[in-house]
Amino acid sequence: MAAGPGATTGATPASGAAGEEGARVKPFTPEKAKEIIMSLQQPAIFCNMVFDWPARHWNAKHLSEVLRGKQIRFRMGRRNTDTVPQFETTCSYVEATLEEFLNWNCDQSDGSGPFRNYDHSQFWAYADYKYFVRLFENKTDVFQDVLWSDFGFPGRNGRESTLWIGSLGAHTPCHLDSYGCNLVFQVQGRKRWHLFPPEDTPFLYPTRIPYEESSVFSKINVVNPDLQRFPQFQKARRHMVTLNPGQVLFVPRHWWHYVESVDPVTVSINSWIELEEDHQARVEEAITRILVCALKTAENPDNTKAWLNPTEVEEISHEVNCHYLNGAVLALFDHYRTSKEVEIQAFGANGEHTEKEKLNVHDHMEVEQPHSQNLTTGIIKQESASPFGPDLVPVMPSSEEPSTERGSIFESDGNTLDGEHFGKLHCTKRQRMMYKSKDAAVEQIASNSTEAPSQTFISTDDLLDCLVNPQVAGQARSGSGQMSPLPQLRLTPRCGVGEPLLLGPSKPLPLAPAMLHRPCGSLSCHLDLHCPRACVTSTILCTCLEAPSSTLL
Repeated sequence: MAAGPGATTGATPASGAAGEEGARVKPFTPEKAKEIIMSLQQPAIFCNMVFDWPARHWNAKHLSEVLRGKQIRFRMGRRNTDTVPQFETTCSYVEATLEEFLNWNCDQSDGSGPFRNYDHSQFWAYADYKYFVRLFENKTDVFQDVLWSDFGFPGRNGRESTLWIGSLGAHTPCHLDSYGCNLVFQVQGRKRWHLFPPEDTPFLYPTRIPYEESSVFSKINVVNPDLQRFPQFQKARRHMVTLNPGQVLFVPRHWWHYVESVDPVTVSINSWIELEEDHQARVEEAITRILVCALKTAENPDNTKAWLNPTEVEEISHEVNCHYLNGAVLALFDHYRTSKEVEIQAFGANGEHTEKEKLNVHDHMEVEQPHSQNLTTGIIKQESASPFGPDLVPVMPSSEEPSTERGSIFESDGNTLDGEHFGKLHCTKRQRMMYKSKDAAVEQIASNSTEAPSQTFISTDDLLDCLVNPQVAGQARSGSGQMSPLPQLRLTPRCGVGEPLLLGPSKPLPLAPAMLHRPCGSLSCHLDLHCPRACVTSTILCTCLEAPSSTLL
């Protein structure tokens, strides 16, 4: 079974393999669920895992009674088909109770409440990113209604969760999350998810404006894209699914997603699961924060609302940002040091036992070689066996999206992925991501270089676009409205150890920023090497700003 384009998967109590009333058993143990989450590299829907959660019986009406009188901030957006994303910086906001929201949403408002300036037929409302610890600060018993421990994370409940309540049309612009992976429990109503894999990042035209520490936004309205301005988006592989109440969507690390409410009222609960890579990502995000805030505040110190996401409520002074960076670096080093100590201790305790096991295995292979070959084959087949089935449904690419041009590793006719396909998914994903992203960068730079106006204005946003994703050729808008490539940029490492790097239309950026230079031992150079990914990197601009010999050609 596969969730294809716009597909919905059953959410009734009888769906899946464990559906009979009175004898309901969850299809995955907590240990198995966590194993799937930590290894799976494509989105998937868990079914029949939350039927006994108290929160399964929540709805917006129930929450309005629990939160009676509590003011909540709603983001207001227009129901239109514009090609420009409705970023949070362009929306208006309303402080209201859930009861007032429900009355407005049912057209029962008396016209004098907080939503009086918003025609329900033209606007949607979204109470998004509402952290349980703040929302239910005086009702902490509510935390126990959410049991993420069923997915293998002991002690994790509502305390580590976020609540989302929206009306028809409410949506989150397309973005990726810098940290962790995501588990999303649909409580009431349905939401349609548009997802894109990390290797499609060059085709999503990423930007850090508006700036939010944990999010990288796309410049594209993925439900109504402007393909003249963003032609590469046609190559992105959309994975689309409608999430029903009682289902839990797993979103892997760095998958892009645009989420929209398709019912009059929707309620969702999510939790971001921490990953090993987050320690490094926090350093990268701290560097990015310093650069974004420095450039944008220097440009216009009195208008942070134009570029700073409303979710960023912390102080953005350079002193505070540097303090945050130092904390992230120290935490990263502490993590590495602790990890090494644990590894050494484990090796010391198990080294002798491991050597004995190796000798025993070697002896066994010499005596019974044919049997060991069969055993090895069986292990390989077992490891590549697909975890998918009626209770774990993969989210598949949309059939209407072009895929033959890209040789998609997710290509499918809509049938369930077999074990061989799933095994290849794990083995080849990184290699294909690297090759395809590099080819995309070359092609895009070439296409953007065909026509260059005589005068080019490079804004701070253009520089920050280069910062967030070097694969996407930096573009500047001329006075005529045409797009042109950035001029060539020569980057010389501050330490002087590495060789200068010439970047520009004829020279695509290297796939891995670590290729810029080798470490010389200084802190800045060490930080420059902490970005193995092609996206969400601060290396390029950081090196440029620090290097005395960096020049625009």
